[in-house]
Amino acid sequence: MRRREFIMLLGSMTASWPLATRAPGDEKKRSIAVLAAADHSYDRAFRNRLAELGWQEGRNVQIEFRSAKSDINRARSLADELAKMRPDIFFVNNTQMAQLINAKVRDIPIVFVFVPDPIGSGLVASFARPGGNMTGFTNFEPSIAGRWLQLLKDVTPGLNRAGILLHAENPTTAGYEEAIQVAGAKLGVQINPASVRDGPSIDAAIETFAREPNNGLIVPPSALSLQFLDQIIELAARHQLPAMYPYTEFVSAGGLMEYGIDRTALYQQAASYVDRILRGAKAGDLPVQAPTKFEFVINLNTAKALGLTVPRSILLIADQVIE
Repeated sequence: MRRREFIMLLGSMTASWPLATRAPGDEKKRSIAVLAAADHSYDRAFRNRLAELGWQEGRNVQIEFRSAKSDINRARSLADELAKMRPDIFFVNNTQMAQLINAKVRDIPIVFVFVPDPIGSGLVASFARPGGNMTGFTNFEPSIAGRWLQLLKDVTPGLNRAGILLHAENPTTAGYEEAIQVAGAKLGVQINPASVRDGPSIDAAIETFAREPNNGLIVPPSALSLQFLDQIIELAARHQLPAMYPYTEFVSAGGLMEYGIDRTALYQQAASYVDRILRGAKAGDLPVQAPTKFEFVINLNTAKALGLTVPRSILLIADQVIE
């Protein structure tokens, strides 16, 4: 065989070898910077999904994870630190984290979750065509609010009043309140909204709700409700108020029921977007998506403490029953 033909043959054979047979250092390692508002278990779902998609930490991807631990000043400092690293992509998990990173870099893609109003927050131009360097998944679905009241009524047939804790600084509260009011009119339940902004105002609102008989409580999703989770659950128990919560953490801590977005699924979807962008897709071309998967959890111990008998039909539709 001529020398030229042999070299061409060897070259074609090398190009066809699978990655697994090449030297470990041949594959370029990509970097993902994560800025989280607080620590929680859903980050593991993000990492696991990336691994399923072929991104192995330490081999072809490096994940720099930072948690603000609910401290905005710490978040600002961490945003500076991560921006200086110049990663291939950022992943953030609320509006403030997205705004902090976006203020530092405009040429690196950003994927977000738990941003209720990405257009109003100035992060994207539209859901279908975000444009710029950012895309992700919202956590705002106002129609879910009608389901909260329906389930509360199903478990508490005598319910004729329901108080709502509305975070005064959360822009999504108006949408939730409207949906609950519509559902209340259909179900014959009087709706009493209360605007809250701190622990004392939450205490006062629940104390007021508890004065009326046959009352219940609805807690829409917000950073404030998570901050005062223990206080809200304790007050609801003290006043014997059946309550609907937005996150599983409430039910695990002793709350009655939760119907909300499946956050594990949201993090898995976000990992899929990160994968697509690392493989060449542009963030601005990937549509912002609304939640499509929800979960229902009920705590039977709490139901018994409230003197409630949960219908079998409700237990059958629950994703998880805590006993």
